[in-house]
Formats: sequence, C-alpha cells, structure tokens
Amino acid sequence: MAAMYDFKIEAADKPALYRELNAAAESLTDGEPDAIANMANVAALLWESLPELNWAGFYRNVGGELVLGPFQGRAACIRIPFGKGVCGTAASTREVQCIEDVHAFPGHIACDSASASELVVPLVHDGELLGVLDLDSPRGARFDAEDVAGCVELARMLAPRLALVENPHSKR
Repeated sequence: MAAMYDFKIEAADKPALYRELNAAAESLTDGEPDAIANMANVAALLWESLPELNWAGFYRNVGGELVLGPFQGRAACIRIPFGKGVCGTAASTREVQCIEDVHAFPGHIACDSASASELVVPLVHDGELLGVLDLDSPRGARFDAEDVAGCVELARMLAPRLALVENPHSKR
C-alpha cells in the first residue's frame, strides 16, 4: 500500500515555515530516485504551503534549454532558452533571480499575465545545472530575502535527488 502524506505547514514566521516545508520536502523525496516524481511532489507541497502563489514548479535543463517540468498553476510556457526571461536568466547565470516587478524585467516572458513577481532558484548538482525552481505570484514584491534563503536551502537539498538516474529498462 502506498504511503499517505498530509503535511499541514502553518508557521508563525517565514524561517519556521521554510524549515517545516524543507523538512516535509526532504521526507517526501527521501529514497526516491525518480526526478520527475520528486519535482511533482515538491511542486504540490510548495503550492499548498506558500501563500499568494499563482504558479509553483520546475523547468528542467534538457539539451541546453529549459523545458517545462512538474508544476501547479495555469498552463505554462513549454520551452525557455537560456538567457531569456527570469527563468532563462537564472539558468544562464546560475544566480537566484528575485524579481519584485516582472513587467520591469528586460525580456520577461509572460506565460501568465497575472504574474507580478517571481523567484527563480537554479538547481545545481556536481557543477551541472539540472534546471530551476520557479515561483510566481500575482502580488508585486511577494518574495523577500527569507523566501530566497528558504528556497535556496530547498534547492540545495533537492538537487542531488533530481540528478536523473538512468533507468536500465528504458528503451532509448
């Protein structure tokens, strides 16, 4: 029988919220080698746990471009070139992008016109960019230094669990 997960994360402040969220993400992904399954569960956890989001998910580095991965929210752009938009900038620079007003960001890609602010964290393991974690909000300046710190810690823990393990049964 499959395990049932019911995480109720209700913290008084953001550092405590992210400690609980990251512990829940660690528990959800512990021992699971499938990157897509891990991204899907973490996207759902972020969506349920963080207020004022209209999109939470992942873009994967596939052949040097970002390709849509598991997410929660409205349908999204499928492919984003490195260096384009907030996600592509995070991928090409490997630096966190915390954008208060996406409409003022040069080259912003508007997948959802309701998005006003965005936080994108690169996912790097053993020097390789695996993809990015992307959070969007309909509220301007939604993300702050505490969100950045919490999501950077999440990415640090999660990246090794997203390093794709080749399936010996795949027919590639």
